[in-house]
Amino acid sequence: MDVSSFVLLSHEQALRRQLDVAANNMANVSTTGYKREQALFHEYVENTQDAPVQDARKTSFVLDYGAVHDVSQGAFQATGNALDVMIDGPGYLNVQLPDGSTAYTRAGFIKVLDTGELATSGGQRLLDENGRPINVPTDQVGSLTIAPDGSVMAGEEAVGRLAVTSFADENMLEARGDGVLTGSGGQMMTAAQTKLRSGGVEGSNVEAISETTHMVEILRSYQTSQRLSSDLADMRRNAIGRLSKLT
Repeated sequence: MDVSSFVLLSHEQALRRQLDVAANNMANVSTTGYKREQALFHEYVENTQDAPVQDARKTSFVLDYGAVHDVSQGAFQATGNALDVMIDGPGYLNVQLPDGSTAYTRAGFIKVLDTGELATSGGQRLLDENGRPINVPTDQVGSLTIAPDGSVMAGEEAVGRLAVTSFADENMLEARGDGVLTGSGGQMMTAAQTKLRSGGVEGSNVEAISETTHMVEILRSYQTSQRLSSDLADMRRNAIGRLSKLT
């Protein structure tokens, strides 16, 4: 396989990666708090001093560097549930995983477990500023509200405050696939820094029309690359055929 084939192969692998990411975005267009991903690629230039012509000495390949998150905020979706919250700005709600470790989510569907603890719709317990689950008196569940600073109010009394953590580089967070992310290096936000909006949740920031257009562009680029591969194969066959007639 010659250099041109390697270059086209690296390009097609990059396009396949882009298509996978775009398809995953489309699958999560209705997922609460989902952040659109975008494939990240770098150019790798290889210098070949023994190339037959000057223009062929530099060969550009495509390297896959993973995916980055679009951290722009999704639209507010009203639910009518006073416990549901949307984080207005940066940050993630702190939740407890089954192994006791802390994870993060922007999916603000909140419910009260039979044990009286606040949890997400997936059953992960929500944590307070001290890393402990928030317990609610069973006789005050019906009067629960959540203040903009994250305070959980049972009538006029605060029974806890939802912990919200921000990250300087949100691309360091790793998605688990259930609306929950894991990572380290976050900073707990103070009550003054926390801005929650109750009565609804944050929708996905994926724009279906834009993502569909992007997928079409990827497919067209792949088709172009395939045509180039076919043209190169034809050139090789013709060259071999001519050489065989000369010998």
